[in-house]
Amino acid sequence: MNKILRLLCRNPCRNAAILLAFAPIAMLGGAFAFEHFGNLQPCILCIYQRWFHAIAAVLAMAAILALFHPGVSRSLLALAALTLLAGAGVAAFHVGVEMHWWEGTSSCGSTSQPSTLADLRAQLLAQPIVRCDEVAWSLFGISMAGYNLLASTGLAVIGLVAAAQKSRNAETGA
Repeated sequence: MNKILRLLCRNPCRNAAILLAFAPIAMLGGAFAFEHFGNLQPCILCIYQRWFHAIAAVLAMAAILALFHPGVSRSLLALAALTLLAGAGVAAFHVGVEMHWWEGTSSCGSTSQPSTLADLRAQLLAQPIVRCDEVAWSLFGISMAGYNLLASTGLAVIGLVAAAQKSRNAETGA
């Protein structure tokens, strides 16, 4: 077990990049599972949060590919972490909308803006309107946006701390 811990601690940037590449993908998978298998349609703020996860995963994968260039890899990891932190900001806003602390955006009642009355009628008949201020699912009183806030913030902190550290191999010259 000690050998595994030493190996994991040897290159914090690599390990954090792997975590920041696959955790957002897993979170996206969970969101899509809730949508397609649980029939919980996302509101516009949920969709915005998904974009931050996708961008962070791509940046973290690029950090993995750039591991032979430590400065570039750490920069990409920091960008992935900052992207997750921005996503956490959207999640925090979403939690506030769900708790009725403030109003949502103008598009929080629908995912598109129809240009004509006929388009509006067709949109209303075609799909249910998903409101941002209604909690679709919660566990222990925490909504999906709340869990996203916690997870994104934690991942961002891990990524930023790891990006700020140099690998032990680089420090010892090994």
